[in-house]
Amino acid sequence: MAAASAVSSPKSSLLASRELNSSFLSGLPLKGLCFQVKPKRRRNEVSLVVTAAASGEATGGGRFYFNFTGFPFPLGPFLNRRTLRYEAVKNSIWLFEQEQALGFSSVSTNIRMTVIKLKSGGLWVHAPIAPTKECIQLVKELGAPVEYIILPTFAYEHKIFVGPFSREFPRAQVWVAPRQWSWPLNLPLEFFGIFRSKTLNDEDLSTPWADEIEQKVLNSPEVGIGPYVEVAFYHKRTRTLLVTDAVIYVSRQPPECISKESLLSSAKNGLAVKILSKGKQVPEGPVVDNKMNLQKGWERMVLQILFLGPSNLLEPNASFSQMSQKLIVSPIVKTLVFSKVPEKVRDWIDRIARDWRFKRIIPAHFAAPINASRSEFLAAFAFLDDLLGERYVTRPSLSLLFTSLLGKAASYFPPDDMRTLSSLDDFLVSVGAVKKTVSGRKR
Repeated sequence: MAAASAVSSPKSSLLASRELNSSFLSGLPLKGLCFQVKPKRRRNEVSLVVTAAASGEATGGGRFYFNFTGFPFPLGPFLNRRTLRYEAVKNSIWLFEQEQALGFSSVSTNIRMTVIKLKSGGLWVHAPIAPTKECIQLVKELGAPVEYIILPTFAYEHKIFVGPFSREFPRAQVWVAPRQWSWPLNLPLEFFGIFRSKTLNDEDLSTPWADEIEQKVLNSPEVGIGPYVEVAFYHKRTRTLLVTDAVIYVSRQPPECISKESLLSSAKNGLAVKILSKGKQVPEGPVVDNKMNLQKGWERMVLQILFLGPSNLLEPNASFSQMSQKLIVSPIVKTLVFSKVPEKVRDWIDRIARDWRFKRIIPAHFAAPINASRSEFLAAFAFLDDLLGERYVTRPSLSLLFTSLLGKAASYFPPDDMRTLSSLDDFLVSVGAVKKTVSGRKR
């Protein structure tokens, strides 16, 4: 999922606190009920409003969505998708989240749609999720028409829902990232139910939302079987940066939308745990429903999503601690994509940091919103400096120093956990599926 799309800083902290019990939310029969989450007061943290959807539909047909497509693995859940809505910026930005599972495995993460209210009073929808009755009801409860639907990437997991979502709002304009493609068959957008769409161009000032939301396109050359395309957006009034898969922030606690059943399934000591146990004795027996096992399930999910085959699934806490609570580039995206086209990526992230004075970041997976500065954003990409062999002199010296120091921590991934991913990269290079990592930069 991350490939298709993947030391804690005192200034980087998750703004969302989602401590409500998932079984409590899932059983609610009330319509439009809101819960105010009030965590312990900490610096750089705020509370969000969590809305459980609509009524008796929420536990039945309101969450039904059949999806049995995707390559090489279908994306679950296959029949039931719960939607949670969070108010990220009061009366301006809302986050809609659903669980997303990898095939028939016990590995899940969250997938996020972001909705911004424009000055016109209409809604601008970024990266639509499955349009269940529950999801559509939560959108309509905002009391504003959907004017624009945005596909910010080529990635299947985000593209698959754009067509069905747009049919729920037929008057909305659909805008898509350039150079759309799919694999193993390069199917046209119409195959995905996307018709009469317009293209998102780099720094386009002619878009209907240009005075409120700016955009910059990472339109890389082919990294292998196709290009990597992602569009970043900046909502000027709230100083919010929106990305899809460029960076992530793994919270210590699982997203609320991931079901307890999925977490407990991941906590079981199955075949994957036995293989990735460093030869230690793997206990047998049922998994008890308790806080420890729910946490273990989440940690195992994260390591498999980030590394595919982490070194030790039996005892995931040490590796998980190194990967959580900081702004990073997913190891899969870093290894299989960004390291192949470092010049393009460096130009893109430098333009973002130079032109946009954002104070929060909203990605399409894991935690959001993230309270992060431009220096912290650049630090997550510090690995590019090693690949390019030089630094851009356009950055201020103090920012450069901070970025360099912070980047060493942000870019560090446990070597043992990286072995499977590195081996996969070597294999894909050997068969010509992806390019070799580029080093050196033309002056």
